[in-house]
Amino acid sequence: QDTLIVWSEAENYDLALSFQEKAGCDEIWEKICQVQGKDPSVEVTQDLIESEEEHIEEMPETSPLIDLPTCELNKLEEIADLVTSVLSSPIRREKLALALENEGYIKKLLQLFQVCENLENTEGLHHLYEIIRGILFLNKATLFEVMFSDECIMDVVGCLEYDPSLAQPKRHREFLTKTAKFKEVIPITDSELRQKIHQTYRVQYIQDIILPTPSVFEENFLSTLTSFIFFNKVEIVSMLQVSGFHCSFQWITVNHTHFHLHSGMDDLQVRSAATDIFSYLVEFSPSMVREFVMQEAQQSDDDILLINVVIEQMICDTDPELGGAVQLMGLLRTLIDPENMLATANKTEKSEFLNFFYNHCMHVLTAPLLANTAQEKGEKDAVVGSTKSNTICPDNYQTAQLLALILELLTFCVEHHTYHIKNYIMNKDLLRRVLVLMNSKHTFLALCALRFMRRIIGLKDEFYNRYITKGNLFEPVINALLDNGTRYNLLNSAVIELFEFIRVEDIKSLIAHIVENFYNALESIEYVQTFKGLKTKYEQEKDRQTQKLNSVPSILRSNRFRRDARALEEDEEMWFNEDEEEEGEAVVPPVEKSKQEDDFPDSYEKFMETKKAKESEDKENLPKRTSAGGFKFTFSHSASAANGANGANSKSVAAQTSPVSSNGSSSKSTALAPAVTAPKGSLVGLVDYPDDEDDDEEEETSPRKRPRLGS
Repeated sequence: QDTLIVWSEAENYDLALSFQEKAGCDEIWEKICQVQGKDPSVEVTQDLIESEEEHIEEMPETSPLIDLPTCELNKLEEIADLVTSVLSSPIRREKLALALENEGYIKKLLQLFQVCENLENTEGLHHLYEIIRGILFLNKATLFEVMFSDECIMDVVGCLEYDPSLAQPKRHREFLTKTAKFKEVIPITDSELRQKIHQTYRVQYIQDIILPTPSVFEENFLSTLTSFIFFNKVEIVSMLQVSGFHCSFQWITVNHTHFHLHSGMDDLQVRSAATDIFSYLVEFSPSMVREFVMQEAQQSDDDILLINVVIEQMICDTDPELGGAVQLMGLLRTLIDPENMLATANKTEKSEFLNFFYNHCMHVLTAPLLANTAQEKGEKDAVVGSTKSNTICPDNYQTAQLLALILELLTFCVEHHTYHIKNYIMNKDLLRRVLVLMNSKHTFLALCALRFMRRIIGLKDEFYNRYITKGNLFEPVINALLDNGTRYNLLNSAVIELFEFIRVEDIKSLIAHIVENFYNALESIEYVQTFKGLKTKYEQEKDRQTQKLNSVPSILRSNRFRRDARALEEDEEMWFNEDEEEEGEAVVPPVEKSKQEDDFPDSYEKFMETKKAKESEDKENLPKRTSAGGFKFTFSHSASAANGANGANSKSVAAQTSPVSSNGSSSKSTALAPAVTAPKGSLVGLVDYPDDEDDDEEEETSPRKRPRLGS
């Protein structure tokens, strides 16, 4: 099968060999056929036991069913072998399921279980474990209805206690009947509703706790079980609504109260119960939850909003593995996912909710990230390739895990939110702060930071590209690559993949920035051709621009038909100020600094050992070259530097020049317009330059001086 070789061993084992390339697959296939004396040109050499999936729908109703052995103690081994043997054949699974359903076989088996347990017949109990597990893997809803009925479910759980691989049986029934207690958050008098809640809990317990993780060949066997649980939950919520509970605002209010009253306290059971309720509500109707929190925002302060309380619980999770935080992060992700947001003629839920989230909640989510990437006072410049860090970088494992979760959510925002997250990143200079985490000793956190940048670059958005080049934001990535040395690990591969993507997609503005600023540091890396390829792309583009320039008549070359840098910056400002929508999403005005950012709740301080996030705007530190040719840089969280400046400021900053490097050259080294290296007489495309009046302020000896089009 192209790059696969598949075969069956006995009746219940399907195996496969997978190859990266078809040529390798064909070579091994020929060797196998040579040993077996088969013709390698024939795709199927193994005799099929019987026709499979394509004939299931054509199976006539009168097709003979599987003959089941009599339900007796001495037949349990035979029954177990039969149930196990049919799992590899869809047709035989269907036939066995029909036979079990028609003959009421499951209840007879459960009666034998009680006999075996009374007789302490361990061998029989082990066979019954295999039988019941196999029946579950038949994936038939009609059988589940019988097995999970009040009459049968505890005996089913009992059979699953006797796993032959365990020295002692588990005590699942004891837990379900004695330890697990049903607590009514609101009074429930409907007996059918109570029964459905009990059944759902027990079936969920069977799926999550009792059954082992299915193998790659069994992963689809329990899909119907998952659907059974889901539809039970939907039915429960529907019954609550019919009963007059109106599961919307009452339940959310109860959930909010639990979160708010117990935040910072050690009542883990109440907190866990509140999380479960919130989870069910989000799963059932995320739009309902979103509507509630937007109404809540009109009456409450930001720090007690439901979503902010949820974020606070996520940040303050005391579990070393952050189990609760992971669950809450998944719920937040569902709430901010545009794919499940509604759009009607009168309103757009996506636009309204994302406006709310970015104005009232995003600063709470990013607070730990900003606090752990704040700059130290009295910092000194760092040189490219240096392992020294000027920032507070989290070395605590639990904090690193938390930041990884936050970055995962922010990466999701980059992928699914357009204007809102772009505006937030540029106003807060967020990518610069994220890239501080490239210095972390926890590789998984550095990879999360890199993945965030990779998603941004993957959008191939020139606004993002200009933000990255103006802020010199490739520097910490290249530092991490150089610090990694010759170690061939995931970090090395991920960084190289980032640059390879830029090369393959031919993102010209980024290629020019990388080659002009970092090629000297990267040209020694020869175990991949990525960086030489970037240089080749760069030179090819220069040649194309030169040829294009030479093909223009001289009378036209004397005219200035290029766009002014300040005009482009004004375009960017206009873009942020325009009141337009794209894909139903409104442009978000720059997020104002709110008091919550300066007055972060005490619970965060207890969780994080670092200082609060400082929001004061520092002046951008410009990248410089040392006399030895090394790059020096400082991290800054200046939003103004990231977004550009007004015309006057642009002119004054553009006039600054960097110190002459060791080869006698100098460059404009500014956070607003990175240096562009080009030989005299050549035209560098896709680059914006200041007015001619600024050129007069450059050093006449500089080989990086922009050539005039007429020269």
